[in-house]
Amino acid sequence: MKKCSRIKLKLMVATAITGTAATATPALAQDVTTTTTNDAIVVTATRRATTLMDTPINISALSGDELARQKVEDIRDIADFTPGMTISDTGPGSTGTIVLRGLRASDVGAGGAIYDNAMGIYLGEVPMYYDFKFIDIARVETLLGPQGTLYGLGTLAGAIRYIPNRPNLDKFEGEVLGGLSMKAHGDDVGFKAEGVINIPIMRDHIAFRSATGYTYDPGFIDYPLLVQEPGISIPQPGGPGNPTYTDAEYDANLYRRDNLNYERTVTTRNQLLVAPSDDISFNFTYAFQQTKTEGSQSNSNGVMGTGIYENASRYAEPVDRYAHLASVEVNANIADVVDLVATAAYTESLFTDSVDVTDLLLDLDYGYENYPGFSAYTESERRRKQHNVEVRFVSTHGGPVNWVLGGFFNRDEYQSDYAEMTPNHPWCDQDGNPSCFEYVSYISSEVKEKAIFGEATLQIIPQWQITGGARYFDYTSQIAGAATLPLLGQPLSPYDRNASGGTGGEDGWVWKLNTSFDIADELMIYGTFSKGYRIGGPNRVAPCPEGTPTDPTQYNGPQLICALPSEIQYGPDETKNLEIGARLELFDRRLNLNLAYFHIDWDGIQVASATTYGVTGITINGGKALSEGFEATFQARPIPELSIQGSFSYVDAHLTEDVPDIISVNSPAGSYPSAPIKIDALAGDRLPGSAKHSGSLGAIYTLPVGDNDLVLNWTATYRGNVVSRLGWDRASGTVIPSYTVHRASISYEMQNYTISLYANNIFDKYAVVSTANDLSQTGYNDGILLRYYRQAVLNPRTVGIEARMKF
Repeated sequence: MKKCSRIKLKLMVATAITGTAATATPALAQDVTTTTTNDAIVVTATRRATTLMDTPINISALSGDELARQKVEDIRDIADFTPGMTISDTGPGSTGTIVLRGLRASDVGAGGAIYDNAMGIYLGEVPMYYDFKFIDIARVETLLGPQGTLYGLGTLAGAIRYIPNRPNLDKFEGEVLGGLSMKAHGDDVGFKAEGVINIPIMRDHIAFRSATGYTYDPGFIDYPLLVQEPGISIPQPGGPGNPTYTDAEYDANLYRRDNLNYERTVTTRNQLLVAPSDDISFNFTYAFQQTKTEGSQSNSNGVMGTGIYENASRYAEPVDRYAHLASVEVNANIADVVDLVATAAYTESLFTDSVDVTDLLLDLDYGYENYPGFSAYTESERRRKQHNVEVRFVSTHGGPVNWVLGGFFNRDEYQSDYAEMTPNHPWCDQDGNPSCFEYVSYISSEVKEKAIFGEATLQIIPQWQITGGARYFDYTSQIAGAATLPLLGQPLSPYDRNASGGTGGEDGWVWKLNTSFDIADELMIYGTFSKGYRIGGPNRVAPCPEGTPTDPTQYNGPQLICALPSEIQYGPDETKNLEIGARLELFDRRLNLNLAYFHIDWDGIQVASATTYGVTGITINGGKALSEGFEATFQARPIPELSIQGSFSYVDAHLTEDVPDIISVNSPAGSYPSAPIKIDALAGDRLPGSAKHSGSLGAIYTLPVGDNDLVLNWTATYRGNVVSRLGWDRASGTVIPSYTVHRASISYEMQNYTISLYANNIFDKYAVVSTANDLSQTGYNDGILLRYYRQAVLNPRTVGIEARMKF
């Protein structure tokens, strides 16, 4: 990728560090086996090993066996089995947009997210917002509600924890998996290969475990309207106001590429466990994943005749993203009184991409877009580095009081380099600007957070406990950056201009009060009242030059895309959460039922808006909202061979006060810069991104065949409708319709071998999962049919076969 800015590609050297010793006591909680002898899933969400029945918070867990049988490969699939969660699968180019209990106020987006601090995603003990593949994973836990008093990373909505299998100190073991798949509306055969090996180097003291995999998903989105020679070929060959074209016009200017939203992912996780004695252990981890694709998982809603699995972009839109994680975790038993768990980690993620930005520049109306072959694309690189340390003490002394006390530090460094190019434009200085950079910017930011947190539990009587927790945090934030317009004669590199910036920060407290009562061995009720908190931070837009007027009508200079001083930083937001729940085991544990009601008051909402100059996306604070709902899960075993499970959630999330001038709308399309307007969000507006109703129903039947088993699995999932943005009915948004999807598998399971046939989206359901931009950004601009608006779509039917061998 060519760049005019100083994009520094650094070699990361790191030694790894995470995990928990296989000799750890239950309080350390990470290497407890996934299931007990009576098949109850064991979780460690409370920092102690407990069964789901004994855990007095709302938590969902999927075991490693369930992940394999349901073909759940990464985080984008777990919403099908987690009440209160909505995930829009926006393809391999991002993690996807995850919404817990309705706590989102920004547009849903068709490109997904590469970072979201409303929730935490953990690989082992390390917080990292990234969708590592579920290879050699013991279980995945989803905690609904704020988690600031037990976890280093404070979260507003909840946390998702990948719990990997840990090195086995006394047994050589391994596993290999291979699979082939076919996808409807795609042309290629997909495949994946995975391998796991565990080597006890020194029995009882040192072991190494490695899990590595490669995935190729063939893709199904075609790009039929790519320009042959950028800046020379005519992107709309039919001419202004005419989106049709002859075969000769097409052949002279455009070409087609198919299945550009393919996925190529390589992932590896390597652990070295060193346990000098039963009382201390060190686990070193290094994990890496890289994903590549060349297209968005979205269509263009019929622009220029494109179909439901076609994108009208003028350019391919490649994404290359990777993540490194290196960590060390120390576990120590101190005098049988307290366990020490200390984690130090370094994570680095890099996201490079390129997108068609022609429509944005058409809207700017600075004259250079009046060239017949005009088109433009971006090149960007976003790098995030995090250093975090967490030290946690967990009591083991017994008695009526148990406690956890911890400290946390996190430094988040972010660097963005961004450029927009107008290739072969006649205004370009071919000597000084041969790549035809139109706009170039850079941003550097740093956020530091420190926290002390803890909980204490008093067991009043064997059936009744009360837990109180608190967290004190302090964060600081700073940002600097600059932008330049080389096409209009400004310097080629923004690093040659004076940087602007700003600082922010805050400190405060969050708290939690929880109680539970065992009415009987088969029935527990619980309640939690807690405060959630999300820190603020810098917006990822270059600050405006000094002296830029706050009123854009008083500005007479060249094009500006920048953030005013009041737009550089956004502040924190917080929630107050009430949850009441019950867990039941009936008919000798043949029926398990979990019920929860929640009520969340959300204040100072962080919501997407736009800058005054350039109408570029930023986050601001504004308004209050309420999220209230009900969640239920059940599992029934009417006979030993049959398991039936299901979930249901209802989420009513809406604003409770008006928020003025927050929603940006083009009126009409193509009227920038004079007519983009901001309208009010109103009390009662539904929050975007979450379904009011969602649920799943599935069954697993195990049929003995000699000494082996034939396992039949079927699951149907329902996602209710979703609104695309605040005030959707006034702000050119949409209601994204509901849909139901079916998946099934047949597996022949032997002692060391498994062969599976599976199908996802069995009936090839077409569904829109989210949208990019809004309907005010459709229509014509100077006779050119805009392609802003997109619809991210559900994966079509996928069928495959897998073979697994354990040794």
